[in-house]
Amino acid sequence: MSADTTATTARRPRVKASRTDDWAETDKFYIPVTVPVTRPRRTLKYGDTFMVVDSHADMGASPGGPDGLFHRDTRFLSRLELLVNGLQPLLLGSNLRDDNAVFSADLSNPDLYFDKRPVLRKDTVHIVRTLFLWRGVAYHRMRVRNYGDRKISVRLSLGFDADFADLFEVRGLGRARRGSVSARTLHPDRAILTYHGLDNVLRATTLTFDPAPTELESNRASFVLELRPGEAQSLFLTIDCERNADRRPAPFLRAIRAARRELRLAARDVSTVETSNSVLNEILCRSMADLHMLITDTPEGRYPYAGIPWYSTTFGRDGLITALQMLWLDPGLARGVLRRLAAYQAKTDDPRTEAQPGKILHEMRSGEMAALQEIPFGLYYGSVDATPLFVLLAGLYAERTGDEALLRELWPSVEAALRWIDGPGDADGDGFVEYEYRGGRGLINQGWKDSEDAVFHADGALAQGRIALAEVQSYVFAAKRVAARCARRLGKPELAETLERDAARLAERFNAAFWCPELETYALALDGDKRPCRVRSSNAGQVLFSGIAPPERARLVAEGLMGPRLFSGWGIRTLASDEVRYNPMSYHNGSVWPHDNALIALGFAQYGLRRPIHRVFQGLFDAAAYMEFRRLPELFCGFRRERRRGPTLYPVACSPQAWASAAPFSLLQATLGLQFDPSAGEIRLRNPSLPAFVDEIVLRKLRLGGSSIDVKVRRHRDEVAVEVLDSHGRIRLSILHER
Repeated sequence: MSADTTATTARRPRVKASRTDDWAETDKFYIPVTVPVTRPRRTLKYGDTFMVVDSHADMGASPGGPDGLFHRDTRFLSRLELLVNGLQPLLLGSNLRDDNAVFSADLSNPDLYFDKRPVLRKDTVHIVRTLFLWRGVAYHRMRVRNYGDRKISVRLSLGFDADFADLFEVRGLGRARRGSVSARTLHPDRAILTYHGLDNVLRATTLTFDPAPTELESNRASFVLELRPGEAQSLFLTIDCERNADRRPAPFLRAIRAARRELRLAARDVSTVETSNSVLNEILCRSMADLHMLITDTPEGRYPYAGIPWYSTTFGRDGLITALQMLWLDPGLARGVLRRLAAYQAKTDDPRTEAQPGKILHEMRSGEMAALQEIPFGLYYGSVDATPLFVLLAGLYAERTGDEALLRELWPSVEAALRWIDGPGDADGDGFVEYEYRGGRGLINQGWKDSEDAVFHADGALAQGRIALAEVQSYVFAAKRVAARCARRLGKPELAETLERDAARLAERFNAAFWCPELETYALALDGDKRPCRVRSSNAGQVLFSGIAPPERARLVAEGLMGPRLFSGWGIRTLASDEVRYNPMSYHNGSVWPHDNALIALGFAQYGLRRPIHRVFQGLFDAAAYMEFRRLPELFCGFRRERRRGPTLYPVACSPQAWASAAPFSLLQATLGLQFDPSAGEIRLRNPSLPAFVDEIVLRKLRLGGSSIDVKVRRHRDEVAVEVLDSHGRIRLSILHER
């Protein structure tokens, strides 16, 4: 236990709970951890398909991970295990390509015996397993080479199986009934595993081997290889998640070239960042590679799926925030997010899915349990913040790009969202957007901190009734202000004036109702009786993102966030360490979330608070430097930073996760003060600065309309020098210094 936790435990009162304390009952979608992970896990993704394998490139061979090949929320392969003469091979090493396109594992044979006599010395046979995904197919190559000085015979076997478990089953939800699984061989080189679901959908996994195995059974393929000294042989396997058993996937080499080409094309028009710090470059490269992997081509455009393994699908809030974070660097991402969410905007009132006209989607699922309504997430709208965030992103996208055509296309959806904000979103008419848990099957809490115990009073009692979250009011304020500017552009001055008045009144009400002078910060929320939850939390930091706070209060909030209660040294915790429900190992009550910190840093930038931005950036930079692959996960534990030790990981965090991957780019935007004005053809740096760990940043192909510019920013003590390296088209750069 960290020192700050120990110091505050003695003076915490006993936690009171207004709901049951049985977390298994109340938090229906809690993700359990019951078995320690014995081999590290690696992930690959393409489109609606993702794969989780262990360090040997196996699935289901070691306990503790959500192994498998998943397609559209169903596990199409739950086991794939390689044995050499019936024994597990030895791991030499494994790695993931920098662009996340390919995973490979280097293996060797153990000492092999026959009748207690050695027949093959260890490390004679080298096996390289290479895996990647492309268009609903998993490709697997085994390259086997004999490094011995004599001819050898070796038997390789691949055991395979598919349970066709729904993703929520893999997460731990039990089911009373399931469909039926069957397995058979089709040809000497093909096996098929099928599942007749209770939703009357036939799902099938087709495994095709090249060359044909020496033996093929319904759950095992065996190859007997005779290899001369130095000889190598390649064995190929494709695992197809589509139903057409007659389809022959593209050959391995053609498919891998196509997959890499698609990745290059996806990154072609995105601005790039290079810095003087090699570790920061690695963090940024990994973050961008992770985002490219998570971004999925949908009928409406590119959409960042939330994270692997649990959230590899369309999430409204996650997609909107990720697009907001990347707006300065890749505005095209927002276009796909907005179009997709507009297409699924609720048109009717459905209490079962918490849909209301104008409301923006929270989550979309396509597995068997969603189809049977065993879970409510087929199309689920239980999110209080996605709707104002949709309006905010639509307006900021229009201001970033000048794309009035898309703004006009989206405007009916924007107006419907605004009607929801003022109507069903504010059911009691008090001027605040709220949510209320009505005892259904959905989420108890519907902000970004959606754990069942995440919203509570100072004594630990859980908030009841209609709950108004602090940051949600901030989102609404920002959304109405930017919507007002857009309305003026579209020739709707009366609507613009109404929205501006609404935003001003909201700011006044919010600062009166949420400000806690004794805490010098904003309350976490108001409960159904309009009582403030007087709790120090990171939510108050996100309030600053919109500019709703007066400057003097913003400074007080920032000071509190950067104090030892909330700042761990690695980042700002979700909850202060002296609050009753603080737990640095919890999901939302004391952990550190990179995206949360990044949004808070953008809020600091609104008020010209350089030093806090640099401290947050430094903390997350240092944390990422300790992380595998330099990858920031969804969250990590909130223990206080100690010398010569890295941060403590959270065991079931998604990694990669979209808004965590986007966080370093938000931090760059905050520290550089980047602003865009397409009408003036101008990019502005407002109060630009650089943290101490980086001396120079070069931005290339920074786009504004059809023009672009390359810029170098160099630190000189507390100030920066800016140099234009190149420009194309009508564009200029301005530096604003405000005190």
